[in-house]
Amino acid sequence: MPLTPLDIHNKEFNKGFRGYDEDEVNEFLDQVIKDYELIIREKKELEEKLNDLTERIGHFNNIESTLNKSIVVAQEAAEEVKRNAQKEAKLIIKEAEKNADRIVNESLSKARKIALEIEDLKKQSKVFRTRFKMLIEAQLDMLNTDDWDYLMQYELDATELKSAKEEEDTMA
Repeated sequence: MPLTPLDIHNKEFNKGFRGYDEDEVNEFLDQVIKDYELIIREKKELEEKLNDLTERIGHFNNIESTLNKSIVVAQEAAEEVKRNAQKEAKLIIKEAEKNADRIVNESLSKARKIALEIEDLKKQSKVFRTRFKMLIEAQLDMLNTDDWDYLMQYELDATELKSAKEEEDTMA
């Protein structure tokens, strides 16, 4: 057990022949007591300071640990967001590619249909042209026949037509 200032103060020495001067020893002991009390106070203050600093270090260690955990969580969250964004981007690209393929296929189908319609219209126009040409040629042939000349030679008297009409009216 450590020596206390009270132990020093209460210490009694045996008196011997030709011993030390009692006043000098007491004065020295008083000085030792004062110095020892000062050292004990300083020790106590240092211990308190040490405890305070230890608590602060513990507090800062907790903060550091919390910050490290927060950083790890933030990094994991960032990685998760990045992975999700990449997945979503891939899905969007796949959907866009599907839509593009569908649009291209629809366009090709429409182009084929239009090409077939154009070919059909060309055939129909050839048939129409041929028929129209035949009709015009037939009409020209009719115009070029001698029947027209014969009709032009035929004369009809308008008075005969008038009298023929009056006869019909009277009969009716």
